Amino acid sequence: MKCFSCLNTRTNDMHINIDTLSYVTDRSSVDTRSESSGRGSKSGILVDGKVNSPKPGGGARSFTFNELAAATKNFREVNMIGKGGFGCVYKGRLYSGQVVAIKQLNPDGHQGNQEFIVEVLMLSVFNHPNLVTLIGYCTSGAQRLLVYEYMPMGSLEDHLYDLEPDQNPLSWNTRMKIAVGAARGIEYLHCKISPSVIYRDLKSANILLDRDFSPKLSDFGLAKVGPVGNRTHVSTRIMGTYGYCAPEYANSGKLTIKSDIYCFGVVLLELISGRKAMDLSRENGERYLVGWARPYLKDPSKFGHLVDPLLRGRFPRKCLNYAIAITEMCLHEEANQRPKIGDVVVAFEYIAAQSKSHESRRAARRSTDSDRSRGESY
Repeated sequence: MKCFSCLNTRTNDMHINIDTLSYVTDRSSVDTRSESSGRGSKSGILVDGKVNSPKPGGGARSFTFNELAAATKNFREVNMIGKGGFGCVYKGRLYSGQVVAIKQLNPDGHQGNQEFIVEVLMLSVFNHPNLVTLIGYCTSGAQRLLVYEYMPMGSLEDHLYDLEPDQNPLSWNTRMKIAVGAARGIEYLHCKISPSVIYRDLKSANILLDRDFSPKLSDFGLAKVGPVGNRTHVSTRIMGTYGYCAPEYANSGKLTIKSDIYCFGVVLLELISGRKAMDLSRENGERYLVGWARPYLKDPSKFGHLVDPLLRGRFPRKCLNYAIAITEMCLHEEANQRPKIGDVVVAFEYIAAQSKSHESRRAARRSTDSDRSRGESY
């Protein structure tokens, strides 16, 4: 039986069973199967039709605090690559030579002990190319640290807003590639896990990018197991980031997988417009991205107002129209009117393919025109 310890500073060590995910869910929300040996039942989340399919390599490992301090040169500021309400993230190098990202949780920060445990349990079971890999964790004393694969290009947020003078904006094709990958990650949580998992914290800051700008979803501390049986929703305290929360969830605390679809719609709007979900530096009518965009989303003749000026018109108009139409569906105020994530994946795979094909044709025409001009000059 694979277990790890999370130290409770008020009691003895607390053992959490990865095989049952008992800390993440109650027994009413997990799938139950009888073991073939007949020794009883086993509760757990189904991954791709199997109870808690083990990750290649055995999942996350436990690190000592000294190991992670050494990896980050005692958490030197020069190695800090991110900071938030949860604490700080450092770039580090393990004794094996592997480069990693180490998140050190602030004991007084937004991410508490429960969220820490949920994240370790979730990422110890899940395995998908569009979900960040959790390499390990540390629970020495009051310390709570998470060790992830290092994502060299940072977050999507880093490439949409407040760009450095020498930083190139994301191309249209790269934005569509990110949309496809993020959608596939959500599809895995919604459709490959049973019961489905509601991410609940989808935002541009939580979409990390590898060297090829392939996206991976991160930060699963707020994830919840979705409703099962006759239940239509999960009632929970309202958590997440303002500007991304679905209206029905923000108003009632009733959470469904369609709440994630709304969050994804906000991310799509960020990709298209280059604007922040919430920007207090803008004038009153433009601070809330969805509120500002709604009049344009409903009128195809005004779609151009939504486009990031940094794209400089370098996108196929038809693909833009498709992308905005799907974004508007995802942002529907009625949850049951929003599309399923599988349909969103198919739609954006098509848009990404068409966009890539359009760019290839443009490049071919430029090459032909260049050859002609050289021929005329001889």
